[in-house]
Amino acid sequence: MSQSAYARAGVDIEAGDRAVELMKQHVARTRRPEVLGGLGGFAGFFDASALAGYNHPVLATSTDGVGTKVAIAQALDKHDTIGFDLVGMLVDDLVVCGAEPLFVTDYIACGKVVPERIADIVKGIAAACEQAGAALLGGETAEHPGLLGPDEYDVAGATTGVVEKAKILGPERVTEGDLVLAVASSGLHSNGYSLVRKVLLDDAGWTLDKHVADLGTTLGEALLTPTRVYASDLLAVLDVCEQIGEPVHALSHITGGGFANNLARVVPEGLTVEVDRATWTPPPVFSLVQQVGQVSQADIEATLNQGVGMAIVLPQNAVAVAQAEMRGRGLESWVCGVVHPVREHGERVVLQGAHR
Repeated sequence: MSQSAYARAGVDIEAGDRAVELMKQHVARTRRPEVLGGLGGFAGFFDASALAGYNHPVLATSTDGVGTKVAIAQALDKHDTIGFDLVGMLVDDLVVCGAEPLFVTDYIACGKVVPERIADIVKGIAAACEQAGAALLGGETAEHPGLLGPDEYDVAGATTGVVEKAKILGPERVTEGDLVLAVASSGLHSNGYSLVRKVLLDDAGWTLDKHVADLGTTLGEALLTPTRVYASDLLAVLDVCEQIGEPVHALSHITGGGFANNLARVVPEGLTVEVDRATWTPPPVFSLVQQVGQVSQADIEATLNQGVGMAIVLPQNAVAVAQAEMRGRGLESWVCGVVHPVREHGERVVLQGAHR
């Protein structure tokens, strides 16, 4: 059979069809009762009558990608975890306003469709959606020969969730005397990889198969550690705090910009959070990047999460029940800060002391 003109241009429609067949089993595991139809349509359908149980439902949406962490996955030829990084960046931006993620859509652009590789990427996305309780409603795989190399790809996505209007979290709820709970990250998550790759791979000349004693793994394994997906766990925390009459006031997803910059986004004018660095020790990968790259404290804190994936601002009386719920879900947390009236310099977040 002669090759089609499109195939001669580098686009393999049959490979795309095989990729869809391979991913169907993974997508099926994320199905929620509200999902109508299956893969293959021009759009995904989600039955909005499910929102009738809300007094005043508000839809929330978020879009994001994984960033240059995909270069690590490509170099290691391991593609079934990068989906956790994508979904974590999406649904955990929703949960900070109190929203339950309903569904996710993804977009994979690649230089060449390799069905097994695409299926592995989607496998990770689906597993993370399943963990978050969100349906993987649909997506797109685009082949871009000449723009991306045969082994190169990028992933992005979007998510939609819902929250009761009266329960939207945000800075307007934060009050003097609130405490800040730090929730441990699983590692670098999906931010700062341009710095990490430059420092460790380009400048220091380390290879991904290098075993690093301080990490207890190879460098590649440490850098590819998936992002922790917090959405369902934090929704449970919101519920238990609500039940005792001490609702959570704000959540902050610690992503690009680091801990202080993201926490500041949920601190209202007139208040400041004093954070004690001595309440935790960042995991070794953070000090490794800082020491090898001779990165200043200010730069490292403005780039990496320093071991904190989420921050919870809540009344003191809610701390014990919130921490108990997280312990039961395998999440480490600790009180790291307190909300005060603004003092002399007016910063919304002040980092004090030194890490243990």
